[in-house]
Amino acid sequence: MSIPAHPAPPKQLLVYEARTEGHHLSWLRYITEDLLEAGVQLVLALDQRPLSRERIDGQMSGLLARVKTMAVRDQTGWIGGRGQAGTVALCQRQAGVEQVFLCCFDEIASPCLRRAAVGLLPPGSLRGAMGGIYIRPRFLAARSLSPNPFLKRCGFHRLLRGGWFRQLLFLDEYLHAALQSKFPAAPFYFLPDTCTPPRPVDKAEARRQLGLPPEGRIVLFYGGPYRRKGLDLAVAAMEQLPSGNRPFLLCLGQQPGDPAVARGLERLAAAGCARSINRYVSPEEEEFGFAACEAALLPYRQHFGSSGVLTRAAATGLMVIASDEELVGRRVREHKLGLLFPPGQQAGLRRCLEQAAAMSGEELAQWACSAKKYSASCTRSAFRQALLQALGFSPPACRSGTPAPP
Repeated sequence: MSIPAHPAPPKQLLVYEARTEGHHLSWLRYITEDLLEAGVQLVLALDQRPLSRERIDGQMSGLLARVKTMAVRDQTGWIGGRGQAGTVALCQRQAGVEQVFLCCFDEIASPCLRRAAVGLLPPGSLRGAMGGIYIRPRFLAARSLSPNPFLKRCGFHRLLRGGWFRQLLFLDEYLHAALQSKFPAAPFYFLPDTCTPPRPVDKAEARRQLGLPPEGRIVLFYGGPYRRKGLDLAVAAMEQLPSGNRPFLLCLGQQPGDPAVARGLERLAAAGCARSINRYVSPEEEEFGFAACEAALLPYRQHFGSSGVLTRAAATGLMVIASDEELVGRRVREHKLGLLFPPGQQAGLRRCLEQAAAMSGEELAQWACSAKKYSASCTRSAFRQALLQALGFSPPACRSGTPAPP
């Protein structure tokens, strides 16, 4: 296998981010901050539709004036290009830069890998020039011989042998270790999942700001409208609890359109046991949401990879209640971050909710101690160091300039 040596750090870079939901804009801000501090000239390829642009402006205040921007998507649709990799290559050409970094490599990965498996390679300008953060490379961990994962593995190995990847960063420390053992010369790196360092926020004030009960145990569900996030399971488990043993449920963020889930939340709210803020929330509202609660819910179904909610909960000192599966379950167990229940098991989640509602302050403090210990490995500084090192900056260069937030 011929894999080129790790290249020199870039002087110019195209940063490609086509999405604005979830963690995407926070990470775009982190990446932009860290690369600018390293002296890299940036062109950001972004979704320029009005609502997306409003969100970008809100998250990237003060940074957009220091970079060039271009549209990946506007009111007329996606810009031209042959497939998603073709769109990236077109942005690369229009920006006049050699190297491309995808904040979410998953955007082009699936079609790109399947095509490569049958000999249809990406545009030639991307060879040795494309890298990014591969958030959910499920096929690399799959043991199945079913056609889709098999094709992706074949395409991945072909591109790797051909030197197409400049760097790939993985959020799963265990998967990264396995890949590094199998391909020791490959440009693969581990990137700690991170979040904005939380400010000290008074719990009583946070609850007042969000219209929550001033007393009692509150658990947070924070996430997008995806069935795999398991809000329906959480609502059903809450409804099965006797009113005296229920924690209060705060749902923060755009919720699924499932009528049954909506009706369940309405019943809980009518009983004084839940509040739903069903929309895109501001960074300040997010901060209040975590500060107001004692625990965070991660009742995921077949969720592969890392969880920003887990990272944020740990940074805030919250215990979690999580499905015992995949990376999230392993991290919760090995770092003692909270309670686990069998995936998809409503009864198991109900028992965890009862246990959380009955916990003493001393027990919560023990969970908070474990959470803070784990969060020390997920700081902004750790993220910045890993990102810059993957892009070719030596450790001393990673520490130069104005330090990133801790």
